[in-house]
Amino acid sequence: MVHLPFSRPAEFEQRVACDAPGEAHWFVFRGEQLLVEMGPLERPSDDPRVRARPAWARLPYQSALRKNHDWLGSTVLRTLYLGVLHGVQCWAAELPKEAEAPAGMSWEGLRTLFTVLDDAHFALAGRALQLVDWDRTHQFCGRCGTRTEAHREERVRVCPACKLSAYPRVAPAVMALVKREDEILLARSPHFPQGMYSALAGFVEPGESLEQCVTREVGEEVGIEIARPRYFASQSWPFPHSLMIAFVCDWVSGEIKPQETEIEEAKWFEVLQLPKLPSKISIARRLIDAVVEDLINRGGGNTNDV
Repeated sequence: MVHLPFSRPAEFEQRVACDAPGEAHWFVFRGEQLLVEMGPLERPSDDPRVRARPAWARLPYQSALRKNHDWLGSTVLRTLYLGVLHGVQCWAAELPKEAEAPAGMSWEGLRTLFTVLDDAHFALAGRALQLVDWDRTHQFCGRCGTRTEAHREERVRVCPACKLSAYPRVAPAVMALVKREDEILLARSPHFPQGMYSALAGFVEPGESLEQCVTREVGEEVGIEIARPRYFASQSWPFPHSLMIAFVCDWVSGEIKPQETEIEEAKWFEVLQLPKLPSKISIARRLIDAVVEDLINRGGGNTNDV
């Protein structure tokens, strides 16, 4: 199994309600930014979106875990109990967008904290960010407008009037890396950092399988026909609430015709002459690296393994 960032830690016990709040790890957000103690921004970054990473980072008050939840102040918008990690409670909280960081702390995005924050804390921060966003956006019923209520038994908000249930949203999306002999097809979206290319990707539509989605997305985005989509791995992606499901597939026919509204450029690249690639925080980079390694080890050509 491919281990990827944001995967649930094996030592984490998911829970919904807490009867006796105690010492805790706190995942406190202001929008998409996490509250951390951290060192100077001096470590190099492999992410074109991040100029530099801090020398070190940790959750607030790790040197003396807080039992008193009042340290957040009176402006806290919401708190959610996440569960237990190594016997220590884990809580998520959201502060207003104008909230200042306490002395000695900073607000930072998760991309900046990749490889710096403790791996388990980083993974739970991704979970916390998604749950905070879900709780914020489901305070009222989408059918009748009544204020919803949280349940203690499971992670759901229920309308007391019409009984509509709102569970945390997960949007499945496929990623497809197309191979042609010793080449791979990479593309860039208009919103990508300058010079960066990646595998193709798109959201799954109602009424289609993952394999059908792969075939459709590749056809729509670059106009080619593919065969044998093969599962690689999946990754939770908290920007804002996706589940990325990666596939490798083989080119069959057709010339590249980029979809104007989605793809700025798409090309075939030889495995030893690749462009700037996504950060290793993403399944896209793990997928590309695995296929490139396989093609190099096998001397090019189609393989059945990756």
